[in-house]
Amino acid sequence: MVEYARKNRWQVFWNRGNWWKALLLVVGYWGVYQLIGLGTSTLFHSSVDRQNPLSSPTSIFFTVALPIIIAGGLLLLFAISLGWVRDLFGRQPLPGRPWMWLAVVLVLIPVVVRLVAANWAAYSIATVLTLLFLGLCIGFTEELLTRGFVVKMLRDGGHGEKTVLVLSSAYFATLHAGNALGGQTTQTVLVTVAYTFGFGAMMYLSLRVTGRIFSAILLHAATDPTTMLATGGIDTHSSTGSTSQGLLSVAGLFDFVYIALALVALLLVKNREGRAAEAPLEATSAREPAEQ
Repeated sequence: MVEYARKNRWQVFWNRGNWWKALLLVVGYWGVYQLIGLGTSTLFHSSVDRQNPLSSPTSIFFTVALPIIIAGGLLLLFAISLGWVRDLFGRQPLPGRPWMWLAVVLVLIPVVVRLVAANWAAYSIATVLTLLFLGLCIGFTEELLTRGFVVKMLRDGGHGEKTVLVLSSAYFATLHAGNALGGQTTQTVLVTVAYTFGFGAMMYLSLRVTGRIFSAILLHAATDPTTMLATGGIDTHSSTGSTSQGLLSVAGLFDFVYIALALVALLLVKNREGRAAEAPLEATSAREPAEQ
């Protein structure tokens, strides 16, 4: 009985979603992820290459992939503990609009461009496959956190979709602001934060228009590894491994396009009305019998 009451209080706390709880989750995730990275780099120090994480498949896995795999697993367990798995991975309660498909197209174009621009001769098949696997891990974990948990918590808190768009994108960018503590230059961090805000908005729009989080996961999973293959680094926007700097520059222009479309989306996205707005709140109330 005591265990049930504790579990119920845990669920009730998180079911009452709002902006600060979503931010708390994001900051908490970032802290846990850093601790995981510290632990894995200590345990597997002989396989970790901090200076050049992409130097080998082994380095990619133990330096970058393993920490995000563990973090993603913890998020999934968190979702299970709250009974949110169906809400997070099921069809979204709010329909998208036809213009939102533009976000999907704009994300796919630079993916294709970077595939053409990458210096494939510089990578082994094992390295490419490991990077693709890494992309899936990053896409799953970061989208589950920001387009899954954060979006749901903001909606459950009664926030309108404009706020959901801005905050989910801003929290996504906040995750990458922590790169400053990892030794990256201020310029690189600022560019990454601006880009990730715009990219986060594209992921929100893809979530809305397809009605499933899997679309955002796959788009994200395609973006990161192709960027790494083309630039030769992580969170890098200039090329060290591309055979065509011109093509990579074209792909880089989409960073600004994402930000521009995010601003336009703020004007076009409409806040919820009627039953669509009430649905998530009713679902939350249904999970809180102990409060009655």
